[in-house]
Amino acid sequence: MRCDFLTVKAVQNTSEAFSEYCRRTTSQERWSKAELESSLSLSLSLFLFCITLLFIFGAERYRLNYPRLSFSCLSSLFIHRFEYKEMLHNSTFCLVPRGRRLGSFRFLEALQIPSTVRSIHQDRILSLRQQTQFLWEAYFSSVERIVLTTLEIIQDRVLQHNSRSSLMWNRLPGGLFSLPQHSSYLGDFPFFYALLGIKPQQKFTAVIHAVTPLVSQSQPIFKLLVAVAKSQFCAQILVLWNCDKPLPAKHRWPVTSVPVIVIEGESKVMSSRFLPYESIKTDAVLSLDEDTVLSTTEVDFAFTVWQSFPERIVGYPARSHFWDSNKERWGYTSKWTNDYSMVLTGAAFYHSLKGLVDQLSNCEDLLMNFLVSAVTKMPPIKVTQKKQYKETMMGQRQTCMNRFASWFGTMPLVHSQMRLDPVLFKDQVSILRKKYRDIERL
Repeated sequence: MRCDFLTVKAVQNTSEAFSEYCRRTTSQERWSKAELESSLSLSLSLFLFCITLLFIFGAERYRLNYPRLSFSCLSSLFIHRFEYKEMLHNSTFCLVPRGRRLGSFRFLEALQIPSTVRSIHQDRILSLRQQTQFLWEAYFSSVERIVLTTLEIIQDRVLQHNSRSSLMWNRLPGGLFSLPQHSSYLGDFPFFYALLGIKPQQKFTAVIHAVTPLVSQSQPIFKLLVAVAKSQFCAQILVLWNCDKPLPAKHRWPVTSVPVIVIEGESKVMSSRFLPYESIKTDAVLSLDEDTVLSTTEVDFAFTVWQSFPERIVGYPARSHFWDSNKERWGYTSKWTNDYSMVLTGAAFYHSLKGLVDQLSNCEDLLMNFLVSAVTKMPPIKVTQKKQYKETMMGQRQTCMNRFASWFGTMPLVHSQMRLDPVLFKDQVSILRKKYRDIERL
């Protein structure tokens, strides 16, 4: 028996019955046409609602004999006339159907609903809302994400030996960013350090990108090598030689207390500084340009801050982005303001988007910030004040900013107003009471 036929028949019978009732009632008391229509509509809706509950909560034989009956089928003629939120707000009663067993506690359980809802703490409600928002944005916010999520789930079910755990799917950044090709161990992802109680290693590897030949011992790269090597947390230093000139002799390099490994870049492109070289054995990577001016104290303090935020970029020179309403495009600025959204150092790279970086020999730090913010949904962290950083090629960086935003499909960068300084930084107290004393002298 068709559902449409039952629905129309029920509507016809109900309409005839209520029409006769209204006719007899109006003979004793006059009702307006609007009141009659409203009463008829309300009564008819209530009748259909009761019929629907009968099929949903009734005996099993109803579901077997009429499998095509459903709530949407019975109420499709009327449900579009009402606003659900308004109808729920104006409701005055709760209809609780009888359970299958005579001694069912369904009515008593229904009476407990208000107190149960009020007993949930606001912190719990907030965490549930945050989790719902995360699931929506990670897996259901677009058709592309729905398709990718479906394919990844199928892959996990087929390749169960290399599948993601439920924790990866239900925690930031989500299953689409925690690729099993990298690792199936949660401890290999910095996003889960705090949850698992894991602390990052106490050492870092410095990667210095060299593009100019060594002419004299007074070049900034020599001073940088010595300053970084003096850090108590430095495990080794990698010098990525991307210069057209041949490698300098071994005796040209300064003598340091940590190993200095010189790697000659094969492709000599900017993105090569972020490749996962086999020599890197530490969790933290300090990415440096050859002309960077840093003291040992600054290196130590930055690494100490990074240990508390291993999933973010931590560094000194900060930049910001803004929307230029006149040009209708994203803008890039190096002006000192009260907030920032990028820090020009990084420790990882997204290889599928490195083509423009290699072509322009620029913007690798911008792309790194885009990637990390897209994954973590958090801004980088700036440490102390530092002005010894010259900005170049602003036009290219403006172009990169808009190209990256177009490729990502959104602007993932997040603004922040937080800056971390050492304790007693710039305070008028004795210098002997300060741990990082040299930072204020720079």
